Amino acid sequence: MRAHCLIDLTGRVAFITGGSRGIGAATAILMAKAGADIAIIYRRDRKSALEVANQVRRHGRRFLSLKGDISDLRSVRRAVAAVMTRFGKIDIVVNNAGVWTYSEIGKMSERSLDQTLAVNLKGVFNVCNAVVPLMKRQGGGKIINVASTAGQRGEAFHSHYAASKGGILALTKSLAAELTPNNIIVNCVSPGWVDTDMCAGVFADRKYRERIRRSIPRGKIASAEEIAGPIVFLASDLASNIVGAVLSVNGGSVLDG
Repeated sequence: MRAHCLIDLTGRVAFITGGSRGIGAATAILMAKAGADIAIIYRRDRKSALEVANQVRRHGRRFLSLKGDISDLRSVRRAVAAVMTRFGKIDIVVNNAGVWTYSEIGKMSERSLDQTLAVNLKGVFNVCNAVVPLMKRQGGGKIINVASTAGQRGEAFHSHYAASKGGILALTKSLAAELTPNNIIVNCVSPGWVDTDMCAGVFADRKYRERIRRSIPRGKIASAEEIAGPIVFLASDLASNIVGAVLSVNGGSVLDG
């Protein structure tokens, strides 16, 4: 029996970037529970990708993992072609891959800015650019982009990251307006603090972690699964009339309606 009886993704194929760890991995597993076949692209962590594969197959779903760089359009096109060869279609795209680094303005290198924008923003553009023509030919699809509260309110010492995520918010709304007539529904999930590998370094400081926890109205740092749930919802038929939305999933940290 599936964990979410109202959400049925049976027969659908989901392509998830950054799918080997954190939010991407949790989304892949939850979508598999809902009946979807899963393809992920990851950059380095093959071991974690294999762990996700085991979880997906445990739910009786097909799985494909691809190593690639979403900041490189040629790499993305190769990955998309591989998914199409294996599954014949892509119904759902989750643009989750991202990087988060500390850098003070005035001391930030051009390289640091370029790398952040290349993965976080250009990577989303590359995937959409490669997948949208396929979705148009097959009659539609769902695209869910993962942004951040940093893109909504800014984030000191992470201005390059906040700029990249703010760009995702604008890209989501623009693509929603452009693609909805083609039955391609584009939305965005905007998480706050999440207990993933990306934040492991700063959360190693227990006092800092507790300060963050206390700053969240809900009083809890989200798990990856708590972000995956809203993503799966937006991919489902239950969200058919939600278009170009930015769904804040942050425990009340940013009340942006």
